[in-house]
Amino acid sequence: MILGTASLMALAGVAKAEVPSVVADIPPVHSLVAMVMGDLGAPDLLVQPGASPHGYSLRPSEARALERAQAVFWMGTGLEPWLEKSIDALAADAQVIELPEIDGTTELEFREGATFDAHDHEHEDHADHDDHDHDHDDHDHEHEEAHDDEGHDHADDHGHDDHDEHAEEDTAHHEDHDEHGHDPHAWLDPQNAQVWLDAIAKELAALDPDNAATYRANAEAGKAELTGLIADISAQLDPVRDRTFVVFHDAYHYFENRFAFYASGSISLSDASAPSPARIQEVQTKIQDLGVRCAFAEPQYDPDLVQTVFRGTEAKSGVIDPLGADLAPGATLYPQMLRNLATGLVDCLK
Repeated sequence: MILGTASLMALAGVAKAEVPSVVADIPPVHSLVAMVMGDLGAPDLLVQPGASPHGYSLRPSEARALERAQAVFWMGTGLEPWLEKSIDALAADAQVIELPEIDGTTELEFREGATFDAHDHEHEDHADHDDHDHDHDDHDHEHEEAHDDEGHDHADDHGHDDHDEHAEEDTAHHEDHDEHGHDPHAWLDPQNAQVWLDAIAKELAALDPDNAATYRANAEAGKAELTGLIADISAQLDPVRDRTFVVFHDAYHYFENRFAFYASGSISLSDASAPSPARIQEVQTKIQDLGVRCAFAEPQYDPDLVQTVFRGTEAKSGVIDPLGADLAPGATLYPQMLRNLATGLVDCLK
């Protein structure tokens, strides 16, 4: 019996060793990968909870995880321009999957200005995203050319040469978005997450065929959970849909678009930049005009900025978090992060 037990333990060790070594960049992506891996193993997380993904220095342990990775799942250079060189240097032999590049992903263009016009919402129907799907196989070159044209038109249309403050903010804003002008916060659309669960399962199954059925089953279970979550959040938001609010920075476009629940503007263009006095004045004016009910800070940034903007108004302030900074990494983080986001919105707006 002792020998039999030892043999079983050895076999179990061999089976565990065959599970791919996987790395994910931010907690929400890590959570989706953890859903698919289930009890078979756990992915390594690069950007720790509470840290900004826009700028981060890898710890030695995180660099080692990247070096031994067989698969890397990340959000791309629009969110983490610093990470590309590390992946190239340390994970050259790994399968690198940039989630927004997966067919079927909804990608939204970034919004301009401190406040968002109503027409921005009308053409982004939350129930029909086919027009926003990005065909990466056929249009990579076209997007590169479009980016060149967009960069020229943007400078001409807004007269940034005449407005230094806006020019500085615009530079930070573009650093917050990918090379094609897409908002990089695509994980905040749970239907994107459903697309990605299938892609993650497919990639892991290719690396680990013996456990392919488990990966696929876990992905299906995760998709079903998110379908229920979408319905729950939509119902949760219904009582406050007529209320107006602004956010710290324009990170929530995907969540807003999915649930047809739109912010009126953002205090900062990017979570990597502070708002200029001109922008604060623009937001304050819009607050008065729209009767904005609430402004939302984020846990990793200075709440005094929100207080500065709203000083002298009747608006309340709240906190919402697009990354799950206060949650334990793992499979439950992603759905809980979305639930917390919805709850934070409702609590401040009701």
